[in-house]
Amino acid sequence: MRANPLAAGLLAVITSLSACQRETGPDPLELTGKMFVFNYRLAYATYMITLTKTQPVPDGSTVAATFEDPSGGPPLTLDRKLFPKLDKVVLESPDVTCVKKQKPYAVTIDVKGPDGTILQTLKTSVISNLDQDIMPAEALVVGPAYDKNPDVFKAGKAPEHFETAKCPG
Repeated sequence: MRANPLAAGLLAVITSLSACQRETGPDPLELTGKMFVFNYRLAYATYMITLTKTQPVPDGSTVAATFEDPSGGPPLTLDRKLFPKLDKVVLESPDVTCVKKQKPYAVTIDVKGPDGTILQTLKTSVISNLDQDIMPAEALVVGPAYDKNPDVFKAGKAPEHFETAKCPG
């Protein structure tokens, strides 16, 4: 029985094309949570995104997240290394201001291999059920022992009215 050279060549091409597939299979991360976190004591808000690994990632992989700035400035960015043995990934943005209730804010997350190639892109939006103006204008506590902020608690006493955060414009 003689081998068909055309069939052998076609088989070689198909085999080499299948080798171009990413070894980890489907998308390696799944979005499992998204919200704004308001830290009332320290008077700041952040985005919090949680992801779960559904597939292994190569050692040295990273995630790069881009968060819409609610105050209208340039997008906020965050880069984190992915650790092969950890199944959960938590991304917390830099502090944000001017978060508005029921307004969607865009978030993009790129999962990158060790060589920088993009393995996956996740796009989502985060919506708050609160306006940031519920937050105090200044941190209520300071220092590692969470002492009362002397700029807020004059002579150690609580003010009659706490100033709330304002959004310029």
